[in-house]
Amino acid sequence: MKMIRLLSVLALAAAVASCSSTRTRELPKSSVGDNQAASHVNVQLAAGYIQRKQFEVAKQKLDKAIALDEDNIEAYKLMAYLMSGLGKLEEAEDYYLQAMDIADDDPELHNAYGAFLCKTGRIDGALDEFSKAYNNPYYKTPYLAYSNAGSCLLQQKKYDDAEQYLRKAIKQQPKLAGALISMAEIGVHTGKYLMARAYIQRYHAVARASAESLWLQAQAEKALGAMDAYNEVVQQLLDEFPDSPQAGQLQSRQRPPRS
Repeated sequence: MKMIRLLSVLALAAAVASCSSTRTRELPKSSVGDNQAASHVNVQLAAGYIQRKQFEVAKQKLDKAIALDEDNIEAYKLMAYLMSGLGKLEEAEDYYLQAMDIADDDPELHNAYGAFLCKTGRIDGALDEFSKAYNNPYYKTPYLAYSNAGSCLLQQKKYDDAEQYLRKAIKQQPKLAGALISMAEIGVHTGKYLMARAYIQRYHAVARASAESLWLQAQAEKALGAMDAYNEVVQQLLDEFPDSPQAGQLQSRQRPPRS
């Protein structure tokens, strides 16, 4: 379920909002509360099943959550995320739009929908959704939307625009791993290798090294002529991630040419 390094799309543990829609008003007050509580529990269970990659069971729990409380926005958001990850993009968008009908002022929802639009190539729409998130004065983590906007533009190779958003994200949250590694990637792509080195070092200070991060660092060190550091990083990449595409690229370069 890789989503172009887009960050914290869902607040899976958020409390279920109290609702008083026409669909629930006909029920006794106690039944409404019980159904909302049960719906919330099913969303939490679904989140756990998604983490364990038990997607069919997760969908069943989310279907039940929506049946119990048709205004449970967290159920719609998580279902949209699940459908998107499974490649069912039309269904995912339908759930996002249903969630919008319930709570169009939810900044986390706009951030999530922006990530979805970016994934499906609708960049202008994605940036509009991200802006609705980070401009919302009640959004507690606007840096996530800034970072997502930057990562989205990075995928389009719009490096200058991406850098502006990412710098805003890092200014608000200096230890935001996704934004740090994206800045390192921009540095490599634009020939700013000192910048790339600095940001990948900051990334490694807050997150475990990955094949991607080591590959970026290796490119920066080699370009800067720091061959001892380059060889050390390459060896770490080959030792820790021998089956990664990055390791494969290194090994193919090291093979002698066929005679």
